[in-house]
Amino acid sequence: MSIILVVGYGSIGRRHVLNLLRFTDMKIIIFSKRKKINLDDFSGISKRALKERLEISSSLQKCIIKNPQIAFITNETSKHIPIAIKLAKYGIDLFIEKPLSHSPLGLRLLKKIVQKKKLICMIGCNFRFYPPLQKIKKLLDTHSLGTLHSIHIENGSYLPDWHPYENYTKNYASKKTLGGGVTLTQIHELDYLCWFLGMPKEVTTVMTKISNLKINVDDINETILRFPNSVIAGIHLDFFQRPYFKSCKIKSSKGTLQWDSTENQINFYTSKTKKWSKIKVANNYNLSGNKINKMYIEELHHFLSCIKKRSQPMNNLSEAESILNVTLCMKKSSSMKELMNI
Repeated sequence: MSIILVVGYGSIGRRHVLNLLRFTDMKIIIFSKRKKINLDDFSGISKRALKERLEISSSLQKCIIKNPQIAFITNETSKHIPIAIKLAKYGIDLFIEKPLSHSPLGLRLLKKIVQKKKLICMIGCNFRFYPPLQKIKKLLDTHSLGTLHSIHIENGSYLPDWHPYENYTKNYASKKTLGGGVTLTQIHELDYLCWFLGMPKEVTTVMTKISNLKINVDDINETILRFPNSVIAGIHLDFFQRPYFKSCKIKSSKGTLQWDSTENQINFYTSKTKKWSKIKVANNYNLSGNKINKMYIEELHHFLSCIKKRSQPMNNLSEAESILNVTLCMKKSSSMKELMNI
């Protein structure tokens, strides 16, 4: 039986463990400082399956001795790269949760090991598997919207509402030393923007803390990016908006496209007819319910398929490094109060 190591057991670690139990027959070892696992996390999984396929250890070295072939790195952002380097040296394929890191330190060494050992390394990008965004990507790739002019993307949510069962001030997203802050934690928007358009060439950003949240990281980010094809994009991120809201608006020569998480419908205003119409999205679902797990399942299947075929995954290490570099340019632009070339 193949063995998967899951590093970290927070909310995203639990999600990956549950999906691995449900959709694979692999044995799972969890590396965590927790002494035991709450079996209530695994409703629908038999006790026998849990006993045969699941174990937990507080020693990373003991986990490695078990000879895992694959690792999911889901611990705090600032700890991703050191753990990834250690596991890569043992020839273990890697899935690293987003964001890749908070710093470029260690990335060169990790890339060298991954390339030398021909490992599969994917960084989490679950929104690339969300049907409305996949549909928008297809429209852009087929030039169905004509010449693009601008894109504006928004993601606002109230940080204490993320995990009501725990103190938000103890979450990694609230702590600078753990790689938190809205810019990195909500990297989804920058990720799918770069998936849509490629890498930007210029960025200017204002990022700071303006709310009364008890955190020591940025809780708002306003960024403008210029892309090689002259498209101008804007990103708004915050940790204090209620209710939760995500949106994407694209303006082009053929009209205006709009999607948001409230209506969860792609609407397109055609310049020629001066009318709005709905664009059908197959297998769509809302972000507020349990169906949100579907994108994580699709992400998992993609990653495991790439391992089986030994093919490069979506958002591989090089691509994720480029996206991380944009966030670092955002921080530099904000601190220096000037436009940054990427």
